[in-house]
Amino acid sequence: MKNKKAIVVFSGGQDSTTCLFWAIKRFDEVEAVTFNYGQRHSLELECAAQIAQEQQIKHHVLDMSLLSQLAPNALTRQDIAIEEKEGQLPTTFVDGRNLLFLSFAAVLAKQVGAHHIVTGVCETDFSGYPDCRDVFIKSLNVTLNLAMDYPFVIDTPLMWLNKAQTWALADELGAFDYVREKTLTCYNGVIADGCGECPSCRLRANGLQEYLNVRNGGARA
Repeated sequence: MKNKKAIVVFSGGQDSTTCLFWAIKRFDEVEAVTFNYGQRHSLELECAAQIAQEQQIKHHVLDMSLLSQLAPNALTRQDIAIEEKEGQLPTTFVDGRNLLFLSFAAVLAKQVGAHHIVTGVCETDFSGYPDCRDVFIKSLNVTLNLAMDYPFVIDTPLMWLNKAQTWALADELGAFDYVREKTLTCYNGVIADGCGECPSCRLRANGLQEYLNVRNGGARA
């Protein structure tokens, strides 16, 4: 199957934006899909739209607000604190999110003639989320092909990378500064380097510092 067209599952965060640049390098045509599932910050949707516009990528936004009703979590509810407790999934975990997102992305992909779906899920820095595991992605890939009788490939360029290696990939793609300055990863809705305190910001910052230490020969950013 020739690599002609891909759909990128796109949130406007570090990982999905790195995947967007990865896809642009590899496919003749790329479109992005963002899901509105009632997330805390509408800024996430605005950030994704802005990046897609700047990169001249056709951008789809799908309404998935039912997800916040089915699976209350800290990403959609202001009254649920963002917490990580040992032995438990973080309160930011949304049951079925990647299952639903990838399934809807596949329906869209078939409609627009794309055979590749690119997602930034990662088993290295995945906070224990079960739907970020490679075994889940491989299983869903088979299921989607059978369900729609259509040859999908789910690409996961970040699956075995830690955050430092993800920064390195962005740099290799010529997108390091863009990803650092334009993306929204922060659970508190702060673009670029974020609030510095939420779990997502700490993971991002630690990976960034680790990569910069290597790139700069030990010098601090």
